[in-house]
Formats: sequence, C-alpha cells, structure tokens
Amino acid sequence: MYCDAWILRSSFVSDKKLSYISKLIWFHFLFLEESELEKQTIKGYAHRKLKQPNGYVKYEADFEVPPDFGEVGAIFVENGYHTEVFLRDIVVNGLRQGSINVACGSWIHSKYKNKRKRVFFTNKAFIPSQTPSGLRRLREEELIILRGNGLGERQAGDRIYDYDVYNDIGDPDKSSELARPVLGGKKLPYPRRCRTGRPRSEIDPSSETRKGDFYLPRDEVSPEVKQIKFYAKTLASVIQAVLPSIGNGITSADHGFEYLASIESLFDEKLEFPPQGSWKTLLPQLFKAISMDKGGDALRFEMPETMKRDKFCWFRDGEFGRQTIAGVNPYSIKLVMEWPIKSKLDPEIYGPPESMITAELIEAQIGGLIKVHEAIKQRKLFILDYHDLLLPFVSKVREIEGTTLYGSRTMFFLTPEGTLRPLAIELTRPPTDGNPQWRQVFTPCDHSTGFWLWMLAKAHVLAHDSGYHQLVSHWLRTHCVVEPYIIATNRQLSVMHPVFRLLRPHFRNTMATNAVARQSLINAGGTIESSFSPGKYSMEICSVAYDKLWRFDHEALPNDLISRGMAVEDPTAPHGLKLTIEDYPFANDGLILWDAIKQWVSDYVHRYYPDPGVVACDEELQAWWTEIRTVGHADKKDEPWWPELKTPHNLIDILATIIWVASAHHAAVNFGQYTYAGYFPNRPTIARIKMPPEDPTDEDWNRFLEKPEAVLLETYPSKLQATTIIAALYVLSYHSPFEEYIGEHIEAAWADDPTIRTAFEKFNRRLKELEEIINERNANPELKNRNEAGIVPPETFF
Repeated sequence: MYCDAWILRSSFVSDKKLSYISKLIWFHFLFLEESELEKQTIKGYAHRKLKQPNGYVKYEADFEVPPDFGEVGAIFVENGYHTEVFLRDIVVNGLRQGSINVACGSWIHSKYKNKRKRVFFTNKAFIPSQTPSGLRRLREEELIILRGNGLGERQAGDRIYDYDVYNDIGDPDKSSELARPVLGGKKLPYPRRCRTGRPRSEIDPSSETRKGDFYLPRDEVSPEVKQIKFYAKTLASVIQAVLPSIGNGITSADHGFEYLASIESLFDEKLEFPPQGSWKTLLPQLFKAISMDKGGDALRFEMPETMKRDKFCWFRDGEFGRQTIAGVNPYSIKLVMEWPIKSKLDPEIYGPPESMITAELIEAQIGGLIKVHEAIKQRKLFILDYHDLLLPFVSKVREIEGTTLYGSRTMFFLTPEGTLRPLAIELTRPPTDGNPQWRQVFTPCDHSTGFWLWMLAKAHVLAHDSGYHQLVSHWLRTHCVVEPYIIATNRQLSVMHPVFRLLRPHFRNTMATNAVARQSLINAGGTIESSFSPGKYSMEICSVAYDKLWRFDHEALPNDLISRGMAVEDPTAPHGLKLTIEDYPFANDGLILWDAIKQWVSDYVHRYYPDPGVVACDEELQAWWTEIRTVGHADKKDEPWWPELKTPHNLIDILATIIWVASAHHAAVNFGQYTYAGYFPNRPTIARIKMPPEDPTDEDWNRFLEKPEAVLLETYPSKLQATTIIAALYVLSYHSPFEEYIGEHIEAAWADDPTIRTAFEKFNRRLKELEEIINERNANPELKNRNEAGIVPPETFF
C-alpha cells in the first residue's frame, strides 16, 4: 500500500529544508477489523516526490499491510520539522477496497511544539450512533481538544473554539476617546465572537486589550486567508499613499468637494503613487495604472459601473426607488400595512408618535388617483423606516463634530408599471437641550428651492440606508450572527459528521474576515466610525437592531419577504409565494436560489436521517443546536421563535437558512457595494450637516438659496472620507482569486458518496439554469426594474 499527500510549501521553507522535511512527515494508519475494534497502527515516513508551481509539494509513503488487516478508519500525521506545514489531502492506494481519499485542509503543528499527533478521518461520514467502535474514542477526543477549557490566552497555532462577548471593539488604554461599551449581555445584546483570552484593559477591566494579531483557530487561517489579511493590512497603506496626491488642497480632514464635477476627478485625475509597495499585485482592479517618466506610477480609481452607464442616475427619483428592490440593500423596504404611521418610542422623550406624512399629503403626491386606505388595501404603499432605530441616537450623534443624524421615513408608491416612485421623506430631530422636537416632510418638487431640499433629504436618507446596510444587512446578518454557527459546528460536530461536512464550505474565511473587521472596520476610530453618520455609536445601533429586529426564523428568504409584507403565502404561486411587487429582482431571483438550496439540503439530509428518531437521538446534532441558541446567541436564548430540532424537516429548514445567510444573502448585500456606492453621490455614507430648514440662521438660509450645490457638497462625505470609502468598498466587494461559488465545487466527501454526488450534480445544474434565467430576465424590456437605459442590471447572485 502507498499514499500520496500534498503539503504546502511555506514561504519560509527552502528547497533544501524541504528535502529534510521529506524524512520528517510520518503517517500512522489506524485500521478497523470487522469487529470494529481499534488495532495497532502501521507507521511509515513520507518522502518528497513532486513540487508544483503553486507551492504544494507531493509526498509519498509506502506501507506493508497484512491482507486481513481491515479497512482504514483514520490516519495519524506527525510533523517532525520545527515549523508547521499545511496538509491539503491524502490519497491511499493499493487497498483491496480501492483508493481512499482523505480531505485534510489543515495546518500540522511541529511535534516539538505539541507531541500529540494529528488525526484525520477518511471521507466517509457517520452520525454518532453509526460511528465504527474503533473510531468513537478518537471522535470524542478531537471534539474535546477543539473545545478547550475556557482558560488562558489563545496562542497562534491553537485550534480551540470558544465564546466571548465583543469587548475588543474599543481601545481605552490608548485613549479615552476610543473607549466603547461591551456588546453582549442584557444592556447591549449581541451575538458572541470567538474567545481570545487576551489581557484585560487597565482602564476598563470589562474590555480586552487589542495587542497583536487577533486570534483565530489555526484552520480558520487557510493559505488564502493569509492573502485576505494582507489585503486588509495593506488597504491602509494604499489610502495613506494616495491621500497626499489628492490632499494638496485639503486643509483639514473635513475638507469637502468644491463642485459636483470635482467628485469625478477621483476617477479622472492621475494620482501619484510611490514606486515601492505591493499594491499592483494586491488590488489590480482598484486602480488603473499609468506609467510615469520618473519611475513612479500614477493611478486612477476604477470607475464604478453605475457611473460608467449613467453618471446622473443618482438625480432620478425612479432610480432611487429601483435600487431599494434591485440595489445593494434590498432587505429594508417594507409594505405599509397600518395607517397612520406611528412610532413605538416613548412620546414623553421623543415627541408625538404620529408621522407628519398624512393621507392628504400622499393623495396629493399621487395626483388623487387613489385614496390612502385603498392604496394600502391594494398593497401599493411602501416605506423605508429608520425612524425608531435612529431617533434615540440623534442627540448623541450630533455631539460628534462633522456629522449629524435624523430619524427618517421614506414613502414609495407602486406605479402601474411596477416601479417604485418616492413620495415623501420625513426627517425628525427629537426634543433636545430644551429645544422642541423638529420634523419636516419633504416631497419631490419642480421648483428650485423644493428640488434642492428634496435632494438634500434624499442624501440624508441614503446615508441612513448606507449605514443600516453596512451595519445590519451586511455585518450583523451575514457575518456577526454566523460566527456562533461556526464555533458551535466545530465544538459540537465531529469532522466526520455529515452536517459538519455540509456546512463547512459555506463557513470558509468568515471568521478570518470577521477578525479583520474587528481590527480595522468596526473598531473604535475605524472605517465605519470615521466615514458613516452614526460615528462612534455605530455598533450600539447595530446592537439595538440585533435586539429589536433579528430573528433566526425570519432569516430564510421566504419568511423574510413575508415579515416585510413583500410576499404572501400562496400554494398556487411559484415557490408557494405571491410577491407584492411582481418585478422585485432580488426576490424573484433569490427564490429560485432558495428553492435550489433547500432541495439540495433536503436530498442531503434524507441520505443520513430517514426518520425523526435519528434526528432526536443524534447527541452531537442536538448539542450543536442547543449551543447555538443558548450560548452563541445567549441574549436571545429564551425567544419563542427558535425552531425546534426534532425531525428531518426541522433540520432541513435550519440548515437551508444558515446556508442561505452565509452564501446568497451575503452575496446580495456585499458584491454590489463598489458598483452602487463607489460613486458616492449615489449612496453617500454620511450626511455631515443638518437640513437648511432646521432652526436656520438668516446667513445659513441665504447661503442655501444662493448656492444650494455647495450645501449638498458640504452634506456629502469629505475628500478624506470619500477616498477611504472608495478603497474600502472595493476591497469588501472584490471577488478574490480564491473565491468559491456556491454549487461550483464538489467536496471530496460528497464525491465519494454516489447518492450525495447525484444530489450535488442536480444542484449544480439548477444553479446554471438560474444564471440563464437571470440573463433572460435582465434582457426583458418589460421588466422596468431590470432593463432600462443606463441602469445596472441586477446580477446579485452571479
């Protein structure tokens, strides 16, 4: 018998040392007799055979095995070198039962650091009750190792998964201005993150220090993740290098653009860039490089697709409405189901709860075509409602220099063409500092003053929507809430568990991305705080959204649409739902993908769980779901809406929801960011000054009347903020060379099982059909939300 293993050639290992390694990688094979009892292992060392350009090296090992020794159940690997190696996979040949594949994808520690050998099970999946007796002890021991004991500081190379609150966002030891409250607990409910165990802050013992790299369990740092971390660390260098070129005229961080046309200079003008540095290989598409005479380089930001197609699209109200259902944040629009619109906040603190958007105003805006009560009955009124979420933070945010905030409501009307027409924007400031509540409704207008006020109101609402999108639709709902799923999966499900093997591909790189976010995006003074309206209160708003809005049972696409009034159950309709807006691109395309995911999960689950009893008796599965609910989401553990896990149907719904969130939902809110927000007038991230009608001085009002464009530009992000956001959004939405697309690559464990392989191939074919369907829909001139002059067609799920 012989086996092949592919091991990554690390950058710090020379060819000479690799020859030495070839005598220091040992394999120990654990065989199972028919009695399924453990047998003594057979040992042999691997020698180097073949090197590939991608850095992987092939090793071979030969073993003599008695013909009656049994089936291979596990392989122990020992690394005799002084540094770790990355083991991709092992293939065992020459056995009576044929070749055996072992997908490893793991870093192997040096035996000089940890004497325990690493164990890898074959690709055959087992639920606990069906585990061969000879593997049960190893299965249990591996889980104990991954859980750890909850003590001490985690070190690089550890494989331990555990939970903690978000107590490392702030940095109080560095500055009191960087102190932030702990997220997680009764006061500020929040999902849990991976525990690091770093020392506590001297200034605030409830917070952890932010020293060094943020810990990740070792196998969450794949070779590809090293590149992701490199992206994040180099992004700051890119921005700092570019800013001096655009900053010759910047006198302060608040310096804005002087003309609307000057915004385009970010994409037209040459930006000098130092010749040294690795930006060319890092972000090849972010900048267009132009050769210079003196050995340096000049750059231009890549022009976003919206700007390429129609740089005036942000002026049009129709495009404003379209992007709420076909843009980068299609998760916020809701059906108006009650009238009048009322706040649920305490009126003693925040003022009268009734909205100033009246029936008379709405009816006037739609030309008296329909009464409000009839429009609601016909399901034609929709709303973006950030009033109750933002209003409690308005006074605090306004204490921060260079930003402002309102509670906002935006009303839309569904036209006979199936498009959304904006009707009114209500902006509210609560009573503060002895001043009464201020609020005003703005509407589309033909005359100049009303037009510019409407444009300013839209800028504020778009800043609110941008902040909600980044903090809630994106970070909270597809990154933050997923981390407890990943931790519980590794702590409670063996790698040989079929559910572990189903979920693992959808979790790749998520924890690494989350750690990078805690380091440089959502941290105190990071990109979010410095470039979005809520500033240092951004993460507290995120906590309130989790507390008030997030429900696991609403994360499945059909339930999400129903909860927002965007669909109703209809067994006669496709997917069992009738959409409120027939041409809702995100929902129409998403429901096909949802059905495909659910069918794939259903086929997979039924392979291992033929009846409810098997689900109920799977102790690993039950511990997994209990830990997700009671530990990973401890602040919501008593909510009545958590699904039970008693039947295969329950399991299918839970797994399909998790996979949807980690894949399709994330794609919908992530990959279009640069397309829609790279040219920031289309989606500004911050509104820096208040509306002109709010308690105006004569000087301020006259300035608005004399030069409204200047007031709009002062509302928009500063040059520094705009440049930071352009670069950050590109990195966030960039399809890296290591990107894995759902349904594209079959996992080795699935390929080895004929039933699972057939189900996956069916899933793969359905996804290819979906791509064709989307292309056909985007080419249909009857679908106004997809195919109009100058608009970017919805390609959310590509």
